[in-house]
Amino acid sequence: MGTFNRKHKEDRPVVALCYDFDKTLTRTDMQAQGFIQSLGYEVKTFWDETNGLSAENDMDNNLAYMYEMMSKSVGKVLFTKQTLLEYGAQIELYKGVGSWFRRIREYGEKRGVIVEHYIISSGLKEMIEGTSIADEFEMIYASAFYFDERGAAMWPAQAINYTNKTQCLFRISKGTLEMNDPAVNDRFPPEELRVPFANMIYIGDSATDIPCMKLVTSYGGSAIGVYDPETGQKASVYQMVHDGRIRYFAPADYSEGSRLEELVEAMIDKAAVSERLDKLYFENKQEASEYYRSIGEQQRRRSELIFLLENSASYSSTHAAVAKLSALTGWTAEDKQRLFKAAEANDQVGLILTDSDIAAFYRGLLDKDTEATEEARFAADKLGIKI
Repeated sequence: MGTFNRKHKEDRPVVALCYDFDKTLTRTDMQAQGFIQSLGYEVKTFWDETNGLSAENDMDNNLAYMYEMMSKSVGKVLFTKQTLLEYGAQIELYKGVGSWFRRIREYGEKRGVIVEHYIISSGLKEMIEGTSIADEFEMIYASAFYFDERGAAMWPAQAINYTNKTQCLFRISKGTLEMNDPAVNDRFPPEELRVPFANMIYIGDSATDIPCMKLVTSYGGSAIGVYDPETGQKASVYQMVHDGRIRYFAPADYSEGSRLEELVEAMIDKAAVSERLDKLYFENKQEASEYYRSIGEQQRRRSELIFLLENSASYSSTHAAVAKLSALTGWTAEDKQRLFKAAEANDQVGLILTDSDIAAFYRGLLDKDTEATEEARFAADKLGIKI
């Protein structure tokens, strides 16, 4: 097994912005911005034939378009990695995209947050790598070809569809970014996740983004639906809001001061605060865990049952708790004081203290070594015992 380059937990919160590509960062499909036309095809005809190939052969849609790109290039276009990079360089991006990634990283720095950008796309990795923004991303997850030593495309190397996009989110969360790294299946305690899902922001435009949107939002993260600012068509984002897939939408305008920038900055603010609270929570959780490890299983059980008695909300639950408590021994002075306080403070215990089973339990606690606190005297007086 090879050595994998992994990212680890940082000393500051990390927010991961994950983007679809086609119709999210650019107005149309990347293949439709020069490549399809170079084959002598109308864009609609190319996609109709691709969808037909997929349907007739029970083929993954992404594998179908990759096959069509290769097969229709014969005798027309030299189908190499360099060619795809060159077509990628022709892709027109939405307004503001060029400076967006730097601006959002800088905003994160001001808030004490590390902001990272990721692509998760069913489009072609090689074409995305040809764009002017390729170096802005920590990782580009996209469909890709295997190329021979001459750079000619030979076979699909990766096919990223709308369902396995979600695997990429787990990789980002755990820092196991490489597609063949098996550590993505390892269990990570929540406090060790490099990017908790609550610190993820997914930006997409259509139904193919729904599994990622749903996963991110289910674990406390955010999803934003974007729409073409020129056409203003919002039917898709309206549907995603109606179906509970997203809570926010904005035009795909990435310029400074845009609605999208306002949303993302607010989400970074939220992550900064949440991370501080999570840090305190994990510290408290760790302290509680260490306490229970130190006291042993029997004392942990005693503490749990005392808690049940302290919070009893009915006479029946009091009797049930006392039945379990009566089976235990080895009460510490601290345990006894909690039990006496439960009798004084909780009417569901104190008002039935003279019931035979409860009286027998408390009499057993009131021995000659019992400290005569106010709570202990309350129980003793109720039972007619002098301490």
